Amino acid sequence: MAQDLRELFEKEREQAVHKMKDGYENRFLSKLEMEMPTEKKSGSFLWLSIAASVVVILGLGIYYFSSIDNVGSNLNPTVVENNTSKNEQQTISLGDLSPDLKKIESYYVTNINLELSDLEFTGDNKVVIDGYMERLGELDKEYNELNIELNKIGPNDQTIAALVKNLQLRLQLLQKLKTKLNQLKSSKNEQKSSNIV
Repeated sequence: MAQDLRELFEKEREQAVHKMKDGYENRFLSKLEMEMPTEKKSGSFLWLSIAASVVVILGLGIYYFSSIDNVGSNLNPTVVENNTSKNEQQTISLGDLSPDLKKIESYYVTNINLELSDLEFTGDNKVVIDGYMERLGELDKEYNELNIELNKIGPNDQTIAALVKNLQLRLQLLQKLKTKLNQLKSSKNEQKSSNIV
């Protein structure tokens, strides 16, 4: 009775012949075909999708590089001025220090000019706009002085931070001006509507 169980299982495996029912394999393959058809995508569709992807990538690349080149092309020299005069020595500005600072400077200059272009000048809001423009002029003068300091002393954290802060202040000032003009406009419209009633 002391037989090895492993030997018994091996003998049984050798003797047992497992046979599938007739047609089982065909039924299995037909079900598999229904669940997972073996259709191949046409080559033209694949090429079309690759071509469309390439066109989209090229379009985005061209747009990105053209927008970088055009940033600052519509500068208003009375408020945001670049110090690149032909008579002056080669000077460095905030954007010349690093690509990140160039992006920051371009961002603020573009938004400042956008805000300036959105302003509606009328006789009623002339006094308010003149006050804000005077303050913008002072900030521009300070920015130019900071640029001179940047060129004399060289780049340092305080000067760079002051230049960025100056640009931020100008943008905030223009946003406040826009809000103030909208308030004046809405109060004027309310007065007109109350006079009509």
